[in-house]
Amino acid sequence: MFEFTSIEQYHAQLKEGKVTCAEVVEYFLKRIKACEHLNAFIEVFADEALAKASLIDAKLKKGESLGKMFGVITGIKDVICYKDHKISAASGILQNFTSLYSATAVERLLDEDAIIIGRLNCDEFAMGSSNENSYYGKVLNAKDETRVPGGSSGGSAVAVQAGLCMISLGSDTGGSVRQPADFCGIVGLKPTYGRISRYGLIAYASSFDQIGIFGINVPDVTLALEVMAGPDDFDSTVSHSPVPAYSSLVDTNEKFRFAFFEEAITHPGLDPEIRSSIERKIKELKEDGHTVEPVEFDLLEYLVPAYYILTTAEASSNLSRYDGVKFGYRSPNATNDLDDFYKKTRSEGFGWEVKRRIMLGTFVLSTGYYDAYFTKAQSVRKILTEKISLIFKDFDFVILPTSPVPAFKLGEKMSDPIAMYLADIYTVMANLTGCPAISIPLFAHSNELPFGLQLMSNRFNEVSLLRISGDLLRKNTP
Repeated sequence: MFEFTSIEQYHAQLKEGKVTCAEVVEYFLKRIKACEHLNAFIEVFADEALAKASLIDAKLKKGESLGKMFGVITGIKDVICYKDHKISAASGILQNFTSLYSATAVERLLDEDAIIIGRLNCDEFAMGSSNENSYYGKVLNAKDETRVPGGSSGGSAVAVQAGLCMISLGSDTGGSVRQPADFCGIVGLKPTYGRISRYGLIAYASSFDQIGIFGINVPDVTLALEVMAGPDDFDSTVSHSPVPAYSSLVDTNEKFRFAFFEEAITHPGLDPEIRSSIERKIKELKEDGHTVEPVEFDLLEYLVPAYYILTTAEASSNLSRYDGVKFGYRSPNATNDLDDFYKKTRSEGFGWEVKRRIMLGTFVLSTGYYDAYFTKAQSVRKILTEKISLIFKDFDFVILPTSPVPAFKLGEKMSDPIAMYLADIYTVMANLTGCPAISIPLFAHSNELPFGLQLMSNRFNEVSLLRISGDLLRKNTP
């Protein structure tokens, strides 16, 4: 029976004729069918995936050249466009909408012969930390089906966790790749803001959003980043910095300089077992010859408020386009009055969490409150960015927990949105500053749930981030 361990191993099997791409696609389709109850997939592109697999098998047989990602079974979050395929952002307001174009990230994967096997469930418009806010229902954590998989990219994380695809794409606005990776015990990378084009990614908060990658190991994630990163004429915010050959640069014995924040490690909201595991890892890093030092950080309490003020403000603007006039859901209960049409369509089409964030964003942008909230939050973001830049002059990485707790019970935080928002305390910093960050699965809780270590590096220093992450994960493997 086929067993996936890495893209490199899989490609070797294909080239040696030990397995065909069509057989592998059939294997994953059976896995997806057997795990339907996890609700990770909204739609599976079975016929299309099998057809693409047959083409790859034919090319292999003829000895024709293939792309770097040939035959790699990939799932995409339902906020990433794929031409002539449905996309809904897991929202009722976009039900039955078909994309007219593909995201640049998807195009680049397809150009390298990857196989897109389906679209994955998520929190509506990527707003959530538990994947319980989807129009299509909640996603279950494959490790413990009474627990959340994290959000908003919960379907993407579970698809990799449960072996339903090889890698998957998510989006990370405040931790939506790293937190579900933490809860599901896999690797989750948020690249530098602008490293991967946002063209074709449905916007939640445009100055925060970044396409991220899930995998079971660092080399697979590294290869996917290498393929998708780089300039794009369709995205004015994308970086034009050269893209390193990430996959050939990640092996190293280099010793690095790590910073950690005492305020983060000793925070009263941090689970004691997570704290002790990170403290042990800090000790191990020192024993291994790395430099690890505490750095004073007095902005921790401002992170979550600044993040939610700014992202909800951007969301209220970005989501104003969903009014039922040109596309998407249109209320059958609306009258001919335009105001009534807008109100009924948006009230019925959006879920409660999305409506809450739109209203929060509209409030902080309103006359009389703009300076009191939005302007101050922008000031905090500027101060934070300057402080992080100073830290990275002396250090290569910042060590942080990914989440203050391991995966929590389904429904546990749904009645308390503040508690849900505070769960993002350790992940939003990377989005506020635009830095790359990764969650790597190094630990296990006494309740048998996995959790990870989060590392953040300076902007566009993914090479070092991937190097140390791969090294830590290899050393952690029994």
